[in-house]
Amino acid sequence: MQRMKQSLLSKEVLTIVLLVAVTFLSLLLPSKIALIVTSLIFAIFAFIKPLQSVLYLLIYVAIRPLLVELNPGLKFIGDLITFILLIKLLIASRFDIKGLLNFKLFEWAFFFFLGVGSLVGYLNGVSIGAIVFQVRTFVIMYLVYYFLSRTVLPANWKEQLSWTAVGLGWLVSLHGLVEKISIRQWLLPEYWQYMPLSAENLQRIYGLPGNPNSLALIMMFTIIAVLFLKNLYKNMQYKWFLNISLVLFIGVLILTFSRGTLIAGAFFAITYLIFSRDWKLVKTLAIGWIAAFILVYYPVNASVSFVKYLGVEAPDGTVGSLADRFGQILDNKNVDRMVSNGRVFYIKKGFEIYQDYPVAGTGFGTFGGAATISYGSPIYADYGIDLSIYFENKIYSDNQYIQIIAETGTLGVILFAVYLLAMVALFWKQRHTRFGQMMIGLWIATGVCGAFYNIWELKVYTLIFFTIFAAFAVDHKFYKQYRV
Repeated sequence: MQRMKQSLLSKEVLTIVLLVAVTFLSLLLPSKIALIVTSLIFAIFAFIKPLQSVLYLLIYVAIRPLLVELNPGLKFIGDLITFILLIKLLIASRFDIKGLLNFKLFEWAFFFFLGVGSLVGYLNGVSIGAIVFQVRTFVIMYLVYYFLSRTVLPANWKEQLSWTAVGLGWLVSLHGLVEKISIRQWLLPEYWQYMPLSAENLQRIYGLPGNPNSLALIMMFTIIAVLFLKNLYKNMQYKWFLNISLVLFIGVLILTFSRGTLIAGAFFAITYLIFSRDWKLVKTLAIGWIAAFILVYYPVNASVSFVKYLGVEAPDGTVGSLADRFGQILDNKNVDRMVSNGRVFYIKKGFEIYQDYPVAGTGFGTFGGAATISYGSPIYADYGIDLSIYFENKIYSDNQYIQIIAETGTLGVILFAVYLLAMVALFWKQRHTRFGQMMIGLWIATGVCGAFYNIWELKVYTLIFFTIFAAFAVDHKFYKQYRV
């Protein structure tokens, strides 16, 4: 039986590897042909193998920025797969509308939150296109949760997820190390190679996601996946591979120098340990971190210095220090920048907007969200927000909460609070189980991330979060499940 399970797992892993290979080969095609070819391939695959298409989606979304930069014809794969998943669920349920419209309290709060933000945005002059764009950003990965949570999942689903995460971890880690050691000259699109970076960001790995914070969040999940697999294989099967993976992933996480993710990860670990009392995990993590510094962090930084010594031109600051990175928080220059046009500035402006629109805010597409990046905002000029001083004239609020406060006011804050609290209430009921303890820790970490990032708009994070959440929902039978 064990050998049969391993065979099935190997088959699923091989399928995902082949799909990733097809994706990279598609980069060689002209954009329009790539769009047609990938649409046909992934639409058919998603319909035939919907669960495996979700596993592929985890990898695709993580590396999508690079793929789209190289070939725009690949940018619709994720939306197409998600659409096919919903069609497949509808067919599998035999159009059981009553069962499909069964929602938990957190979902109803989420829907009303989306409705308030959309309506108020429209009343304040935001275009329909911008509103749809913002709603899509919030809801697209919830739709994956909707599909999975109402689907009969295989018994080894969490194992498949974890191995997919480990495979993704190796892919982005190896690429990230090449990027770092080559001082951003190898395996990157030309535009990325010469993209202007601030002095604080020169030392950071951007990787396939094209963003060090996104890469760090991915690495956090890959580390969780490794720990899950180490616990799953009690006989220490794959022992050395998983130990090497853990050290590599922690090392790359450190090299992203992502303060927000490191802080959120610490909250996750502490919360989980308080509930689980799994003190053996402390030893595993401590050894992993020490080994990561010795075998990854210091050797990679030394390699960068050696490459510069050989004559490769590079600006100062490409070799970083984790201590210096955290020390920058209190650096006078950094504080002044945050106050003048950074995170503190966004928070001040957000509360300024809230004072003028306290009940329901100014609506979606008005302040620091995904829609304002693509469509601009009708209120920025009124509040002295000058986009010309920002890279590519774009800003994120870099704080999910101030965006919600400004865009949806008191009503939106209440609805979003109900969304979050109703969600954690589900986890709290299972606080005596390891899965429940992990979800509480993940919920805490997500809340912390919201103070540093627009975390509920970050597709790679919400996809992984909702995929794990869906497995939890299926385990505890939140909804009627259908065999797809």
